[in-house]
Amino acid sequence: MKLKKFTEHCFAFTGAVTIGYCVKDGKGLLIDSGLDASTSKKVTRILTQEGLPLNYCVVTHAHADHFGGAHYLKEKFGIPLFAPKVEKAIMENPLLEPIYLFNGSMPINDLRNKFLEGKAVDMVEEIRTGECRVGPFSLEVIDLPGHSYGQVGILVDEILFAADSYFGLEVLKKHIIPFIVDADQTLESLEKLLHISCKGAIPGHGEFEENIHRTVKENIELHKVRLNSLLKLVTLNPGGKSLEQILKEYLDLHNIIVSNIGQWLLFRTSVTAYLTSLERSKLLSFTIQDNQLVIIPHS
Repeated sequence: MKLKKFTEHCFAFTGAVTIGYCVKDGKGLLIDSGLDASTSKKVTRILTQEGLPLNYCVVTHAHADHFGGAHYLKEKFGIPLFAPKVEKAIMENPLLEPIYLFNGSMPINDLRNKFLEGKAVDMVEEIRTGECRVGPFSLEVIDLPGHSYGQVGILVDEILFAADSYFGLEVLKKHIIPFIVDADQTLESLEKLLHISCKGAIPGHGEFEENIHRTVKENIELHKVRLNSLLKLVTLNPGGKSLEQILKEYLDLHNIIVSNIGQWLLFRTSVTAYLTSLERSKLLSFTIQDNQLVIIPHS
């Protein structure tokens, strides 16, 4: 983990997950908190070594790798935490993530881990989109849903902390099928990024770039390619195929070998999000056949 400086006021801890940091008038603001207490301890240790303050934390979305360390920050330092409304609810009730991945049922033990269920955080304050102030910081909170239900990006000092609205090119290649909950919102958020004026941006997973247009366009292209390849797969069987069979064939098509149940459920969510987008475009439909959820292409 390294602390990189972008402007006089904006920095980021870079590594597996980006954690933004801003300093102004003797006050410090974190943007996201990392996976767990261990990550937050590393962040606070580096800040102490550099003589930098820590007074506030804004969480962009309630996936465990972005908010799991918030409990430690709250308990150890008592700093106020801010998050968008829906994401706040999940941070306060993190069992909701494995619940929604497991079709709304109480999840099995394999899903009760720190990667899918961050530690609960109480007394999180809601942050709304638009211009707002947190201490001495003037923030623009930007709606960027699609990867999660209420994800936001934070624009401060003309630097955009973009959360997981897009991924760095290496990360995009590694993930093959990025996690999303809504394909249409994902594409809309990516298009929005192309029109945000800033001196540079950094995603939740990837490197800082002064001009993100190429990277964002690569993200857009990948999602369009994934949608098209999924539609082609569905149309190979005019009579329809079960969701589980389509998922298996789609993972096989992209040479993805799933190693655990949580990973399989994450891929299923993304594929379902793509299928839902295609259904909205009236290119396929969902129905029940022989007690199975079946996807039927439209001619």
